Amino acid sequence: MKEFTSVKFPITARFGRFLLGKIALPRRYSEPDEKRLLKRFWQSASGYWKGRGAWRARALLATMIVTMILQLAVQYRINFWNRDFFNAIEQRLGAEIWAQTLRFLPLAAASLALAVLSVWGRMTLQRNWREWLSNHLYDYWLENDRHRRLRFTLGDHQTPEYRIAEDARVATDLPIDLGLGLFLSMLTAITFIGVLWSVGGNLEFAIFGLNLFVPGYLVIAVVFYSALLTAGMLLVGRHLVHVLEENKRAEAELRAVGAHLRESGEGTAISGGGDGRQLIGAALKDVIAWWLAYCWQLMRMTVVSHGNTLLTPVVGLLVCMPKYLAGSMNLGEVVQVAAAFGIVQNAFNWITDSYARLAEWASSANRVAALLLSLDEIDRPAGSEPDAGSEATD
Repeated sequence: MKEFTSVKFPITARFGRFLLGKIALPRRYSEPDEKRLLKRFWQSASGYWKGRGAWRARALLATMIVTMILQLAVQYRINFWNRDFFNAIEQRLGAEIWAQTLRFLPLAAASLALAVLSVWGRMTLQRNWREWLSNHLYDYWLENDRHRRLRFTLGDHQTPEYRIAEDARVATDLPIDLGLGLFLSMLTAITFIGVLWSVGGNLEFAIFGLNLFVPGYLVIAVVFYSALLTAGMLLVGRHLVHVLEENKRAEAELRAVGAHLRESGEGTAISGGGDGRQLIGAALKDVIAWWLAYCWQLMRMTVVSHGNTLLTPVVGLLVCMPKYLAGSMNLGEVVQVAAAFGIVQNAFNWITDSYARLAEWASSANRVAALLLSLDEIDRPAGSEPDAGSEATD
């Protein structure tokens, strides 16, 4: 717990002392941890799913779930179509190849229609949630002159208008994408693991004179491969949330300095020991430094993600080769199992594929929550301590 004897205007955390000086305001302030920030964000954001009109959101979500189940059913049928089509090619059956081509057309049409419906449902849900949360935040910010009194309050609340306009958008868009993606990944993994187990079967081989038997070896292979990939992504991306938060903070400071210079007149000396050009130059330098850190972080993560994109189809085929060469798998089954291997691996790879977006969501949600906590602080009686478990209910 830090003791503060004064507080700066929250134009920027770093340059406030140059821009607007200091205002005496005795208060105790402790920086909220990640758990408290996320709890405060969901305390407000969850109102969309619980308040008046929530039935529309729930109905739309149910529609999305049904759509994903139908998409999975079509994908499952296409997987078996791959087997039949390539078996016909292997056996050089021209009539069967043509018949399989005709069978593919309704599957493709159904997949396309469901994909379009999925985009509409997802973006409608995102748009409605963002509209609700933005209105809620604007009301809470402007009510009782909080937008004027906020600058006298301790906390992380710089550029509140940007947080409501941009961070609230990210904080409502990504949970829809990530939540639906996780649900679909779980269903997909369960469905296509059955394909790997039944079509791939067991593997028997001899090594050092020992006869070994591996049941469902393709399932074991895809789990092991996915675990290695996920561990690699978590290792190289462990600092991403911090880098994103600092990047957003630096961007907010740059906007705040620019806004103050616009209001006070370009080229005017700033009271407190520096001119405008020096201040905005320092803010820009900070932005570029954190952008470079973000770039390096993404480069390391790309090595893992793009490497996976290149390797997965090859690994899927290679693990089928022992049975194909032994004659216990035909070409159609190899193609079917390789496709199922890639589908299951992508499903298991949800954490790896979504790690950067999870970090981006956490960063934006934290910034919205920090603003909400500062607004809560405005109406808190002087001298009282905030209760971490019971912020304002807005």
